[in-house]
Amino acid sequence: MSEKKSAASGNSAGGGGGGSGGGDNKEKRRKESILDLSKYLEKTIRVKFSGGREAAGVLKGYDPLLNLVLDNTIEFLRDPDDYKLADDTRHLGLVVCRGTSVVLICPQDGMESIQNPFIAQEG
Repeated sequence: MSEKKSAASGNSAGGGGGGSGGGDNKEKRRKESILDLSKYLEKTIRVKFSGGREAAGVLKGYDPLLNLVLDNTIEFLRDPDDYKLADDTRHLGLVVCRGTSVVLICPQDGMESIQNPFIAQEG
């Protein structure tokens, strides 16, 4: 009986071995960010988050996961009754924004309007 226990414990179905999986997979491509935020460095941007919060600040840094570092950040507060943006703001200072919660990034100074490419052009 004791022989069976030691044999069974020696053949445990654990994960052992680990390793890198394929061995030939050492040439993994780094995931590149879709957005090129380098043109917005040291400029004021506005960021909307998944929970509905909005903030604006000077972009100091970012990474491929869209984690952002904003300085002189101002949060735009919402009215708790109708959930619309109120006139109230709150100064936050230096902020690290987690990339998974970022929904929208746009320049604060303004945007240029373009023609709608989905509307059939007359002429």
